[in-house]
Amino acid sequence: MTAEAGAPDGRIMYTVDELLIEARASLPRRPSPVEALAAQATGALIDIRGDDQRRTCGLIHGALLLPRNALDWRCDPTGQWRHPAMTGRNQHLILICQEGFQLSLAAATRSARKGRSAGPRS
Repeated sequence: MTAEAGAPDGRIMYTVDELLIEARASLPRRPSPVEALAAQATGALIDIRGDDQRRTCGLIHGALLLPRNALDWRCDPTGQWRHPAMTGRNQHLILICQEGFQLSLAAATRSARKGRSAGPRS
């Protein structure tokens, strides 16, 4: 952590690299492709890549397409904007992105809201 000079309330500010390290430390190991496929039976595989990345690299069969900026709203099973596949707060979700940066931060954010460790990443 680094103290940000001039932070009006004296908060400790994190660099993006520090946030990423902290987020990844809270995540369990990555599932294998076979494990991720099996997890789809009881959960959801969510592709949070942007349109350009999906267009360039292709789609993932069976994955829900939920952009990172809409993920929290679409994955809230009680929310007005939830995706129909979201069935409960304890539903197993596997997030996928191009390099692992987005999913690390997204999974850590979702985990912090639930007050427990984040689910598997891919």
